[in-house]
Amino acid sequence: MNPTMPADGTERTAYLEAKFGSLDTFRRLEEQIIAAGESEQISFAFDRISKTPNTFLAHRLIWHAGQQGRQDQVVDALFRGYFEQGADIGSAAILIALAQSSVDAGRFLKTDEGAADVKAEEAAGHRLGIRAVPYFVLNNRYGISGAQPVEVFAGAIEKIHAQQAETLLSGK
Repeated sequence: MNPTMPADGTERTAYLEAKFGSLDTFRRLEEQIIAAGESEQISFAFDRISKTPNTFLAHRLIWHAGQQGRQDQVVDALFRGYFEQGADIGSAAILIALAQSSVDAGRFLKTDEGAADVKAEEAAGHRLGIRAVPYFVLNNRYGISGAQPVEVFAGAIEKIHAQQAETLLSGK
């Protein structure tokens, strides 16, 4: 989440130039993401995304879906909508359409329910130093930023396992 993002989002090209320094830098990264997506049958359609949305409503909806045990379905629908269709996931109407019958998004988004919880999660992420997505926190201690190869995750898990074993053996 980007707490400084305007409520209506921002024009995508301007956002990417500001974030990456140039569109060329982003385009090189985009090619890698598209190739990785193809290997997983994900059809990224970055060219359909015209604006970078403020995702606070989307995060609230994801929180709400989690309360009902339907978080995975809603996240999947939002990701497909945004990355494959270019849907504006900052728009309540689009969120309602994407969530469909997974949760009662229409009723929920008319309330402030979950706002404090999502803001608290956002603040916790900032305290951990999270500034980009994806970001993975392992064992509540180790952070991995960005889309990393499997070997990075395997190495981190091995390190955690070794430290836990050492702690058990030392009796601490």
